[in-house]
Amino acid sequence: MKGIAAAIGVLCLSPLLLAGTAVVAAAGDSSATTTASCDAGPVDTAAVQQQVAAVLGGSGVAKDLRIEGLELPDEQIPHARTIVATGITLGVPERGQVVALATAIQESRLRNLAYGDRDSLGLFQQRPSQGWGSPAQIRDPVYASTKFYKGLLKVAGWQQMTITQAAQAVQLSGFPDAYAQWEPLARALQKAIIPTLKTPGRPAGDGPDQLADSCSPLEDGSTIGPIPEGAIPKGYVIPTDADPRAKTALTWAMHQLGTLYQWGGSCRAPHGRDPMGRCDCSSLTQQAYKHAGVTLTRVSQTQAHVGRAVPLSQLRPGDLVFSRGNVASPEHVGLYAGHGLVIEAPRTGKPVRFAPLADYAAHSARRVL
Repeated sequence: MKGIAAAIGVLCLSPLLLAGTAVVAAAGDSSATTTASCDAGPVDTAAVQQQVAAVLGGSGVAKDLRIEGLELPDEQIPHARTIVATGITLGVPERGQVVALATAIQESRLRNLAYGDRDSLGLFQQRPSQGWGSPAQIRDPVYASTKFYKGLLKVAGWQQMTITQAAQAVQLSGFPDAYAQWEPLARALQKAIIPTLKTPGRPAGDGPDQLADSCSPLEDGSTIGPIPEGAIPKGYVIPTDADPRAKTALTWAMHQLGTLYQWGGSCRAPHGRDPMGRCDCSSLTQQAYKHAGVTLTRVSQTQAHVGRAVPLSQLRPGDLVFSRGNVASPEHVGLYAGHGLVIEAPRTGKPVRFAPLADYAAHSARRVL
């Protein structure tokens, strides 16, 4: 990870030039000499906010904006959002998110690179040979961000360090001062991204949904036996008497089985390369019902007030089933699939899956059909 940082920090090249073989060759040249860093110039925070809003809001890149270090915003900003969202999921404070962003800007210009110095790869130019993970893992932005944050959290006193000192403690770069130049841009990005992760009724700093323990309303699925994560239970079929719209929603949700949970993810492209296209618990239910022609709100706390309440003893396929928190403000939601089973996006590190009600700890349910 040192070489790419050197090539970028030394020459201040545009990311468009980074793919050139000359830069990669220079990155691997241990004889390169340089000053520690170069000035990236002042950061227009309003311009950063405007560009973030344009890219993440779906209107497309604001082509009239020129922000140094952010020359490929449609590629870079989604990666920045993944880094911030992963930090929030892990409980990393704002300062740690800024450290991670500054590091990724320096190491890769926030690009998920398939090359680097020696075997360095990805957003943080982590090296498989140095124990960061397999090449495929390192090129998963959520995995790479998680590994960086875990390394940062192991550094004693990192919160009292400068941003560049904290980054260097994790990266061990040959150019330890190079991260400092990106602190202003990293701070501007973090502040601009945070509002995009906020949803009504849920603070941005809230962690991922956690799976609860046990419950036995109605048929609870406990006799089915172990269900491999991301798999359809043996012999399962959607009940034939289910509402056709519920069948559509459940069928769509089943097609997302095995895709990894992403807190704050939209669930609009669960099988795509962008982690923020993956599902969290409430976006899974929202998008499943969207495909059935039914509009739901975005978060579990507001979904808990749609339709009508139903007793857990009278669940039907397609009912929203809530757990954790309380009835008025639940923290987790899934789709009742019949036969004592729920389809859910459970928590970070886990895939969309079937879960028996016996393991779901449901406390309430709503019928939206």
